[in-house]
Amino acid sequence: MRRIYPDHAYSDARSDGCYWATTVPDSALERPPLLGAQKADVAIIGAGFTGLSAALALAQAGVSVALLDAGFPGWGASGRNGGFCCLGGAMASDLMLDRQFGKPARLAYRQAEIAAVHHVATTLDTYKIQAQTHSKGETQLAHKSSIDFTDQARAIEENYGVSPILHSKSELPALGMSGPFHSALTTPIGFGLNPRRYLAGLLSAAKAAGVRVFGRSPVQNITHSAGYHLATPQGILSAENIIVATNGYASEDLPPWMAARYLPAQSSVIVTREMTKTELANGWNSDQAAYDSRTLLHYFRLMPGRRFLFGMRGGLNSSAASEARNRRKIRADFEAMFPAWAHVETPYHWSGMVCLSANLTPFAGAIPEMPGAYAGFAYHGNGVAMGSYTGVLLADQILGTDKLHRPKLMAQPPKRFPLGRARRALMYAAYAAATLRDL
Repeated sequence: MRRIYPDHAYSDARSDGCYWATTVPDSALERPPLLGAQKADVAIIGAGFTGLSAALALAQAGVSVALLDAGFPGWGASGRNGGFCCLGGAMASDLMLDRQFGKPARLAYRQAEIAAVHHVATTLDTYKIQAQTHSKGETQLAHKSSIDFTDQARAIEENYGVSPILHSKSELPALGMSGPFHSALTTPIGFGLNPRRYLAGLLSAAKAAGVRVFGRSPVQNITHSAGYHLATPQGILSAENIIVATNGYASEDLPPWMAARYLPAQSSVIVTREMTKTELANGWNSDQAAYDSRTLLHYFRLMPGRRFLFGMRGGLNSSAASEARNRRKIRADFEAMFPAWAHVETPYHWSGMVCLSANLTPFAGAIPEMPGAYAGFAYHGNGVAMGSYTGVLLADQILGTDKLHRPKLMAQPPKRFPLGRARRALMYAAYAAATLRDL
């Protein structure tokens, strides 16, 4: 494996304080490693939302599937994200998409974002997954008075065919959205959930459908001769088709086509202890999933157990020292935004990686020059819905079916970032510019 961050980024240290592990422990997700030589029709690398969704769809169609994960199912972003099942997946603006693909393709993609949210909701209902869902859509909050959501509201109506709600500053306290916010915009699509409970439900459904799932089985080499052969430390898995579903935890050489086509970016989360009614009355007490208008945004929500989750983008280095700095920064931001909770402990802190592409759009398609190989990645921090949807899109391509609509722009392979394995350096200037814009 050749990854672009130091080893600390891929260690268990970054998820040791994850709150979700108190609801679904690591031990409940651990799977035995691949031993010896085994075969399947389709081999999937990565047992997160994308890999499990693909595996479930394939197995239900009678296809033999085996999943390999370097840790355990959900060890990466799927088991440690903020739990926002919402619109998104691309960072490209409407104008950028129109210039590159045309307006009809842009609108088709936006409809796929809605379909992705609905897909997760349907999956939860079909398999009776109790994922502690809440929130009627998602609310964006203006972090400074110059922010005007009027044009954004019009774009939401055009893209998604729904009417968002604009909230003035004076209306926010009565809505339970107290804080240093100047206005807000609520889009009535999406919800919050416990991502590990969702993932555990997907894992259970996949296993019941006959999917073999192997943990602690990092793929070390991929060869192609009368099919694909995936070598792990203790075994080898052979299959006619493969799916690479590693997203921000991908490797430059598995397969080599992936090199420089993805860029992991860090995200950190803290979760408070359970709060009292008095504490909630003095701060945020809405059940809405929310985020602010910064480029390096904060995302937050009051969970059903009355704990408050608070996350932030940012962080360019990975080490024990940088993790400590990130923890101090996110705590400081939390106290600045919600000063009435400065005394409230945040015993849970963890971090992980989202995944960007140079195109600023997600990819779900065939890997060029590798017949029978597919990949899905680059959800730009919105992988709960779009990652799950992508898994089914990849299964559709292998099966030759059209269960879900694949937008044109998701079929275009991402370009390579400049600087190769040193491309993380690109983020320093981008983050500096974003910090200035966010002032």
